[in-house]
Amino acid sequence: MVMAPAKILVVDDDPAIRNLIHRFLSKQSYQMESAEDGKTAMAMFEQFNPDLVILDVNLPDANGYSLCQEMQSRTNVFVLMLTSRTDEADKLRGFAQGADDYITKPFSLGELGGRVGAILKRQRIVTTAEQQCLVFDKLLIDPVRREVKLNEDIVPLTALEFDLLHFLASHPGRVWRRAELIQEVWDYEYVGDQRVVDVHIGQIRKKIEIDTSQPALIQTVRGVGYKFESPTAVS
Repeated sequence: MVMAPAKILVVDDDPAIRNLIHRFLSKQSYQMESAEDGKTAMAMFEQFNPDLVILDVNLPDANGYSLCQEMQSRTNVFVLMLTSRTDEADKLRGFAQGADDYITKPFSLGELGGRVGAILKRQRIVTTAEQQCLVFDKLLIDPVRREVKLNEDIVPLTALEFDLLHFLASHPGRVWRRAELIQEVWDYEYVGDQRVVDVHIGQIRKKIEIDTSQPALIQTVRGVGYKFESPTAVS
């Protein structure tokens, strides 16, 4: 089965950057659309239904972080934040709002292409073994629907939060270092602060743990990383 080319929406108020990205990724056989502000971006988002949004943080009429949340509340779209800010706090805020990746201006087109390819790789066809629902007491993780339910209620996770939880839950009891999780879930060598893992773990815990101060499902292994502990394994 031949998969249709991925659809990418570029949102940036700088026409030079917007057009450059649009032209470059069009040559990579992606379906492309562009928008110069938040209002146009949301209209285009609804119409185009992109797989990935390359989203500038600073727009004339909208905050990129809020736009990221708004888009991800509607679909499981991937979001690559684009910004001139290099402050680590801004990056962590972007990840906390659901961004899948973050690239700072100026950037090379080669780097952008690599990041885009790595994000979209996570859309790969799920194998039969990976299609199995994971059930842990009252927590259900469905990789085909990309849904998580707790006590029959749907848990609203971002695309990256889902991938991280599903990966950990697929290997219950195994301890993973932050660098290993970045390699496995982000799917490329992430260059930056590994605290991005902590940010996403924190977001997931808020949504699935009864007591975030004493998490039972995603446990911290001091000095190493994290592990998913099946409730059924607890006596």
